[in-house]
Amino acid sequence: MLMPTLIDLDANATTRPLPQVVEVVARHLAKTWGNPGSRHALGRQARRVLEESRESIAAILGAHPDEVLFTSGGTESNNTAIFGLARGNSGTIALSPGEHPANLEACRVLMRRGWKLERLPVDDQGRVKGAGLRAQSQKDRDADSEPLALNPQLLALLLAHNETGVIQDTSWLRELATEWHCPLHLDGVQAVGKIPVHFHDLGATTLSFGAHKFHGPRGIGGLLIKRGTRLTPLLYGGHQEQERRPGTEAVPLIAGMARALELWQADRDRRATHLQTLRDHLQRGLITQCAPVVVNSEHAERLPNTLSIAFPGCDGEALLVALDLAGIGCSLGTTCASGSTEPAPILVAMGCPADVYRSSVRFSLSLWNTATEIDDAIARVSTVVARMRNL
Repeated sequence: MLMPTLIDLDANATTRPLPQVVEVVARHLAKTWGNPGSRHALGRQARRVLEESRESIAAILGAHPDEVLFTSGGTESNNTAIFGLARGNSGTIALSPGEHPANLEACRVLMRRGWKLERLPVDDQGRVKGAGLRAQSQKDRDADSEPLALNPQLLALLLAHNETGVIQDTSWLRELATEWHCPLHLDGVQAVGKIPVHFHDLGATTLSFGAHKFHGPRGIGGLLIKRGTRLTPLLYGGHQEQERRPGTEAVPLIAGMARALELWQADRDRRATHLQTLRDHLQRGLITQCAPVVVNSEHAERLPNTLSIAFPGCDGEALLVALDLAGIGCSLGTTCASGSTEPAPILVAMGCPADVYRSSVRFSLSLWNTATEIDDAIARVSTVVARMRNL
């Protein structure tokens, strides 16, 4: 029996590197293999590529070059920020529901050290309730409002949610972090390379990103760190990266990440239009052919490539398996949490009923997807959903 051609609709998990990126990585693996810390010609050559990449990334993301720290990817970047900013022996971390495991698990480690977690409230679209937080921070709470600890030592938030695609309005966060006298960490892993991100305008203390989410190489990422910020390192060793991240820098991967981001910057408006057109076509097709459905966070600003949608009457886990057999690559949400049978925390926090959060799947598109693929995907998904509902 022939397997159907695979349609990859799981780009929020990872993306296929662009040919130009592969070429850059391969070229530097072959030619720029010196240690950038060495004080000879090979080292200077590698150092030049390293710093040119740093400058390019900083310019695109609205940061100073000395605010760019290179890491192995989003998980290390988030861990570096959370552990590095949580310098005390105890305190409170305020974070949104449904945080990525790279943030949440780091916070749980801190809990074992005496820290406390406070969940920021969200509305039914998954947007953090900024006005409510301001009122609570001013001790002007309504009788029905949930208590929120004042003066947290760290505020952490997903800039764009990996499951729903919701983009948070962070215009009020700078004021709130200043009022609470606490650093602000933004997880920008799903945002960078998909929507414009300007570090200084966001007013964040730190912001994480990972290359493989925007058609760059896997195994490389970065953390933007506001000038003057004290950050305790995760690792100890050499003097690389201003002594914040020891270890010989992966120059070929860093150059590849810079190239991927440059390609996005040069084509970002066309990419966004292309992805949103395909995403909206997929959404309309599934609404028409798979009714009843529920589009999660439909009325919020979302990443142009992300669709979280529920098929009431289906079980999400069984649906994921059936779609895989039908040649559709998608997910239930965070790939790093695959295997978990717990409902998606963000959907629960949004107040979604059980038949919605238990039947929700995430489709996320990349530059490699075509309109023909989306038409094919609509047909395959509708066939699978109809069969499951009739069992």
